[in-house]
Amino acid sequence: MSIITLLGITAFLGITPFVVLRFAQGNIVAGIVDILILTCIAGGMFYAWISGDTRRVGFVMAWVVCFGAVAAGAVGNADFFWIYPCLMVSFFLVGPRAAVLVSLSAILTAMTIRSDGFQSLDHLWSFFTTTVMTCFCAYVFAFRNEYHRKNLELLATVDPLTGVKNRRAMNEGLQMALADALRTKRFYGLIMMDLDHFKRVNDDYGHGVGDEVLLDLVSLVQKRIRNTDQLYRYGGEEFVVLLSGVDANGLELIAQNLHQIVRQQLRCRGNKVTASFGAALLRFNESPEAWLERADAALYKAKNSGRDRIVFADTMPESGTRSPAASPVLAD
Repeated sequence: MSIITLLGITAFLGITPFVVLRFAQGNIVAGIVDILILTCIAGGMFYAWISGDTRRVGFVMAWVVCFGAVAAGAVGNADFFWIYPCLMVSFFLVGPRAAVLVSLSAILTAMTIRSDGFQSLDHLWSFFTTTVMTCFCAYVFAFRNEYHRKNLELLATVDPLTGVKNRRAMNEGLQMALADALRTKRFYGLIMMDLDHFKRVNDDYGHGVGDEVLLDLVSLVQKRIRNTDQLYRYGGEEFVVLLSGVDANGLELIAQNLHQIVRQQLRCRGNKVTASFGAALLRFNESPEAWLERADAALYKAKNSGRDRIVFADTMPESGTRSPAASPVLAD
């Protein structure tokens, strides 16, 4: 959004004086072209503000600025001087590959419509070489910028120890699940798991061994969930599994499967490591915070009930009173 806004302000400050100059010189066509360019840029900028759709606006504006520079050069008296900054701007508005397409199209169009306007063949190819070099330099800069941006996003959303997504990514995942559930009526389930007495592992064997246990847990879970499911590290030894397209029976089966696998296969120096589980189905129009809170409450109840078990939030009583029909479902 900031790039589009900056482009709009720069275009207004840079092109407006030339609009006045064109009309003062009697070059009405060039003045109208400049006004059309300003109008398109302003329209794109306001549309981006209103809709928040910077991707499509950026793509359209990249074509507008590059071919606007070509049009201005074709009807004006300054050749194609404006095309150089416009080629650079296109790499800020869209991705590197799309910017290359836009830029080369503008360059070839300029060479075609004004092939007889160049002083010589050397002048023509000098124009081609300098514009292509400008695009190449802009591409290198944009490619490195995209590479660093993706790395920063990875660092911000992935847990460095286990390689699974972190709590920040989980919050975004829950929001997306809620939006998809409202749109498609698809069921979603949430499983929170916490390793039992994990502090003892760190105290008795060291944090290095504790990290190995966490990595083993992640490996066990990832092998038992589907590609459409997501595993997040919630914090410390606590993890969250987001399941799509599961009803109450499916959630129970998956939770029981994970519980048994952890109980049977997770070890620390030959000693069994267990985990407690809390599970909850997404309710209609429920907020992600409320959904997560119900799963966390179920996990808390599992830990207080003796650990190494599953509690399903949807079978817990809504109030502090407990009835036999609302007793938790335990996997063991």
